[in-house]
Amino acid sequence: MATTITEGVKVSVETIYQPEYSNPANDHFMFAYRVIIENMGNYAVRLLSRHWYIFDSNGAKREVEGEGVVGQQPIIEPGNSHEYVSGCNLKTDMGSMKGEYQMERLLDSSLFNVQIPEFYLIAPYRYN
Repeated sequence: MATTITEGVKVSVETIYQPEYSNPANDHFMFAYRVIIENMGNYAVRLLSRHWYIFDSNGAKREVEGEGVVGQQPIIEPGNSHEYVSGCNLKTDMGSMKGEYQMERLLDSSLFNVQIPEFYLIAPYRYN
């Protein structure tokens, strides 16, 4: 599990290869990833947006930006967490993702970015 902490917000990510949704013969590899966002600070925060950098092992790079995560802009109170699962398709059986969330501190409406750690998307058979 990859983890980072930025301004009291801890982000942890784990990945799962999805063979039932993948088609290696057509260069389609599907991965799910589970993200846990923990507010270790003293003030409530709202996740406003996300910005992902997605890399295939063939050198291809994509960027994805959008509001919230899986249709939500969760408020995370101090000591609480928000968890979600999403997915990413690659054209290769190995790649990586990293990025950042834009957060709002509700106390004073200040904005700050929280780093999403780089994590790897690897089909299990590549480990052999």
